[in-house]
Amino acid sequence: MAISANTLFLLSLACSTTIHICNAQINITFTAVLIFGDSTMDTGNNNYVNTPFKGNHIPYGQDFPGKVPTGRFSDGKLVPDMVASLLKIKETVPPFLDPKITDNELKTGVTFASAASGYDDLTSVLSQAIPVSKQPKMFKKYIERLKGVVGELEAMRIVNGALVVVSSGTNDFCFNFYDVPSRRIEFSSNGYQDFLLKKVEDLLKKLYNLGGRTMVIAGLPPMGCLPIQMSTRFELPGIFRVCLEDQNSDAQSYNSKLEKLLPQIQNSLPGSKILYVDIYTPLDDMINNPEKYGFVETKRGCCGTGLVEAGPLCNSLTPVCENASQYVFWDSIHPTEAAYRVLVEYLEKDLSTKIHNSVGEKN
Repeated sequence: MAISANTLFLLSLACSTTIHICNAQINITFTAVLIFGDSTMDTGNNNYVNTPFKGNHIPYGQDFPGKVPTGRFSDGKLVPDMVASLLKIKETVPPFLDPKITDNELKTGVTFASAASGYDDLTSVLSQAIPVSKQPKMFKKYIERLKGVVGELEAMRIVNGALVVVSSGTNDFCFNFYDVPSRRIEFSSNGYQDFLLKKVEDLLKKLYNLGGRTMVIAGLPPMGCLPIQMSTRFELPGIFRVCLEDQNSDAQSYNSKLEKLLPQIQNSLPGSKILYVDIYTPLDDMINNPEKYGFVETKRGCCGTGLVEAGPLCNSLTPVCENASQYVFWDSIHPTEAAYRVLVEYLEKDLSTKIHNSVGEKN
């Protein structure tokens, strides 16, 4: 049977995503990684934004190469860095707003993400971060600068061949719906989920119109298991530590809707490949079965008491745990590098399966 160009393209994605289960000898890989979202994706853009939500101070970065705080909200590397390394593109992904970013770095991708942002612009009004809806404007500036470096044709080849990764939504719920009920006055939980999903659709269409073709969209984590969320619910947060099932249920409902929506968006955008990735399941498993992964503590962060510290509250005066790799969470919101590595291993298998399934559908 003849193999179509689309099938070869999809098969090449499977090979470049993971070499473990692919025997096809087609040497095509992603040209770059382009990252959008919140603090889980921000490698330092907020260093250059007038917001109190920064991770460019110790103890952040204590396990990063060189033991320097870069603006990453963790003890070490983030998912974008690990994905770029897995794809053999680069070892770390720079923030687009870094004035020292080199032309060579531009060629292989950057992150436009901003910590404390969300799909909902109101979330960023509260945090003074760059809302996800405004990040495509940064992407457009990136493309123009890239054209100046490599020319228009090569720039668009890089953009069209890049892996686009989007992860956001947690801040919208946690800080704009649960903790500060700005949107809860206006929406039910289901209504707010639908509101955010429309924002996701608008974002993906913007990214497509700018040249993004292969896009990976993350769902929500088990929000009710974030240490800071557990702390907000109890009068004695240091004693009674249980996940908030209503918030986890909201995350699962949103994820189910997102997974069903993405194929519809893909069908409306010719030549696109839009994949949903499940981050809820692996994080939930780490929290409920920590011994499988070598974790000891799942309900507190490594920084400070682990109950509320994050961003400015996790600082040079805050004591940290002895071994961050035994903790799922670095601070009260963000995972450790060790947890991110487990997550990326899961995502690698999940994406490979989905891409191979899509190849089968084309044959």
